[in-house]
Order: sequence, then C-alpha cells, then structure tokens
Amino acid sequence: MVRIALDPTPYHHDFGLLEFPEVAARLGYEHLQLTPHADFSPFFRYPKADRALVAKLKKAARDAGVSIPAVLPVQRISWPDEPQREAAVRNYRRIVELAVELEVPVINTEFSGRPERSEDSEAAFYRSMEELLPLVEAEGLRLNVDPHPDDFVEDGLEAWRVLRGLDSDAVGFVYVASHTFHYGDRATTLLPEIGDRLGAVYTADSFDHRRSHGLRYISNPPGNPSRVHQHLRIGDGDVDWDELFTTLRQVGYLDREDALIVSNVFAEDEAADEVSRFQLARLRELIG
Repeated sequence: MVRIALDPTPYHHDFGLLEFPEVAARLGYEHLQLTPHADFSPFFRYPKADRALVAKLKKAARDAGVSIPAVLPVQRISWPDEPQREAAVRNYRRIVELAVELEVPVINTEFSGRPERSEDSEAAFYRSMEELLPLVEAEGLRLNVDPHPDDFVEDGLEAWRVLRGLDSDAVGFVYVASHTFHYGDRATTLLPEIGDRLGAVYTADSFDHRRSHGLRYISNPPGNPSRVHQHLRIGDGDVDWDELFTTLRQVGYLDREDALIVSNVFAEDEAADEVSRFQLARLRELIG
C-alpha cells in the first residue's frame, strides 16, 4: 500500500525534532520523512545527532505510531570545488550511519552542484559516488536523487541518464511535482523511462514559469539566472495532477509496497495544519 509521509519543514519553527512524530500523528499521517534540521542533519553541515538523540527519536516515533521511511539530507556531493565536495562526502558517511541506526532504509537527496559549472559538477558527483555508493550498497540502503532547480542538471531525462550511469539498483529518482516544469513537464514519458527505479514522489503544486513566453515572472536585472518555483497546496498551481497520478498508476508505482509519496507544501506555514490535512485527504483521493 502507498505510504503518504509528511515533510515536517513547516513545523521546524514551532516544534522540536522529537515532537515531529506526534505532530504527524495528530494530523492523521502514519509516516514522516525527516528533512534537514539543525538538531539532526543541517543543510551542508556535519550531522549533529548522536546515539542518544537517535534513540529518543525512535522512541518518539514508536510512541506516536508513526514510521520514518526516509531521511532527506542535502549536502554538496556534486560541488565542483574539492574542499566542499570532500566535506559533503564526510558528512554523508555519518548520514548513512544515522540512517542505519534509525532503521531507515531510504535516503532521498539532491545533486547539489552548480549549473554554471555543469561538467565539473557531474564529474564531482561521480567522484563522490565512487566513495559513497559501496557504503550505501553494503548497508542495504536506497539512495534516490532529485534534480533540483538551480542544480547542474535540472532536466528530468538528463538527470535520469546521470543516475542510470551509476549502474546500481541502489540508486533511484525522486520525482518532485513542484519541479515538474524545470524537469521539462514530461511526466508521461519520463516516469515510464525511470520505471521501477522511481524511489519517491513529492507532492506540492507550482506555477509554470515558462508561460507568457517566459514573462510569467519578471526578475531584475533582465537575463539573470534565478530560478522560480513554489511548493503550493495541490490544485493551487499548474501541475496536472490527474495526468501525474494516472501515469504513476500505469507504471505500477501505486501498486508497489515500498511506494512513498511525501506532502511537502512550504508556502503556507501560517495554515500548516489545515494544509497538511488537506494534502492527506487529496492524496488519498488521487491514489484512489
């Protein structure tokens, strides 16, 4: 059965790490994906959790009746400059240890390179994977990657080619619905291409920044390389949700026991409870 997990990022400002499982349960969720947090695995920094904190987090999840099927760290594993890349690999080794201690089988992540140095970043990614992939495979983990806007690879098909080049069943793709238009708006062809290597689906809406001949959003000065996307509640943007879930059904993802769908709306923290409950209900409708 498809697991629907809450991304607790909207609650980081008002609740502590150990409260997230209870928050998820209160909102009706049975699953929780851990995202970068100052007390666990901060963005781009060495993880700050020790064994005692991991034990407390596992107990909090058990007490709330909530599972943690995946963790999401963000580290500069594709950074084109070597000091940052080496630090990211060091940090990731600890993240793998924490995932094993938490008994979490999946790490979802991002490439975290630079688009203006795409070739160097791709080479850096493969260097990092030479070091990290044997460890991931030895621990029996799954590593899924999202080509995030403003990364060295943003197009969904090209990102899949990069991941496929690793030739490892331990590596998969994170499909983020709010990144649809940066991927190339190609769910109906991309998802069949990825097949059973699709590891997770994140669900938030976004507007198509390409509309109005590229003038839907105007940022100055003209021609600057900024990227724009949102994480809105389902239905508030331009993502074709019926098309996406029809395709997920056709490729068999919704029939998989390990299927994971994450609600990750970040645009309405002031109404986080209402939005989180809405997302859960709407996802259940879409899953059918």
